[in-house]
Amino acid sequence: MLIVHCPVCGIEGDETDFHCGGQAHIARPATSDPANITDTEQRDYLFMRFNPKGLHFERWRCDRGCGKWFHAARDTASLEFKAFYGITELPPADVMKQASGQWAAFFKQATASKPAGKKTATKKTPAKKTAARKAASAKAKKS
Repeated sequence: MLIVHCPVCGIEGDETDFHCGGQAHIARPATSDPANITDTEQRDYLFMRFNPKGLHFERWRCDRGCGKWFHAARDTASLEFKAFYGITELPPADVMKQASGQWAAFFKQATASKPAGKKTATKKTPAKKTAARKAASAKAKKS
């Protein structure tokens, strides 16, 4: 049984509490120039997926918790999860270094196009957002 951890709400459970959505980090070609998408680009987006033995990056959904999608790095040979991270984030740097083949090329390109000095995970936690909202609300009531 696989034990999955949701990085969004923090719930942990076996894989029956979650839903695997296949390969992660798939770029939809129509988002940049929808009028000029070739048949090959559309075919690759719909049907072509990496299928490595070893480290693989997948999308998962927290079915019995927050309902949000997130990414996971999992070794397909040992079934061991290496990392869980937000849907808009890249995996931790140490996990990206372990990637090989098509994934290594993908992360090399993804990190090369990212501005220097930016962290991989930039998402604020809900607790920080709530605290900031409460502070702003209290300040508004005083004035």
